[in-house]
Amino acid sequence: MEQQGVAHPQTIAVSGSTGLVGSTLCKLLKEQGREVRPIVRRNAGESNEILWDTSSQSFDKDGLAKCDAVVHLAGENIMGRWTDDKKRRILDSRIDSTRGLSQALAKLAADDQAPRTLIVASAIGYYGDTGQTAPRDEDDSPGDGFLADVCVDWEKAADPARDAGIRVVHIRIGIVLSSEGGAIKEMLLPFKLGLGGPLGDGRQWMSWITLHDLIRVIVFSLDTPGLSGPVNAVAPEPATNRSLTKAMGRVLKRPTFLPAPPFAIRLLYGQQCADEIVLASIRVIPNRLNEAGFTFTHTDLDSALRHELGL
Repeated sequence: MEQQGVAHPQTIAVSGSTGLVGSTLCKLLKEQGREVRPIVRRNAGESNEILWDTSSQSFDKDGLAKCDAVVHLAGENIMGRWTDDKKRRILDSRIDSTRGLSQALAKLAADDQAPRTLIVASAIGYYGDTGQTAPRDEDDSPGDGFLADVCVDWEKAADPARDAGIRVVHIRIGIVLSSEGGAIKEMLLPFKLGLGGPLGDGRQWMSWITLHDLIRVIVFSLDTPGLSGPVNAVAPEPATNRSLTKAMGRVLKRPTFLPAPPFAIRLLYGQQCADEIVLASIRVIPNRLNEAGFTFTHTDLDSALRHELGL
């Protein structure tokens, strides 16, 4: 649902522009004829780049002032053993950077120079392990655990921008289906070798979205002025891990009878990461997107996997 008479942002600053989501987003924005200004953590080598000093979490305000909107996607990879150092990097890369960026935008807003919109990545980890209960939506309270706490503080870190009158959207991203990265890329090799199977008992819910639709959600959020606050970036129908496994088997024409036992998953990722992400059941639906009139391209697993795997 587009609001008539409102110009879409044409100059957009993007952090994390070299990552899987960021690079795909930047490509689409450029194809649409928009100007992309990467936010970089090194000396700006190109005239369109915006410097981000990570030591002080400060941003080039003059560069940001030339933009209509900002998309903040950068953050430490959450997968892996959650050592104290890993947890610190996860926290700092999300919360401190979002707070620093929001404070910079708030200062620009005081001089009426700020971009009108800030899109910030978040995660469905906000809801914690939802078990086998009814699906969660954006009006539900946060869950328990390290990742849920990170998401709460991550979203709160944008308060300076919000308080300054900037429209802030938190994209709570689900499991991204893409052959270029994320869960599906890790699953491909064992499946192709005929060693695929569910994780644990396979009953845990997985709220997924194709990379293609995730990029469309971000662009839709940029272009829909009435949308603000949390937005669940997940397909309308969550699937169990067992359903995802069977869909992978059908699409790749491979067997799926070798389950990965929980102890092996915990050994690989560490207990906390395994229990809060890999083995957790997170059942989420995209109410805000549905209400705003967003139409998903991929709503069933088989077509989604075929698209992302090029089959």
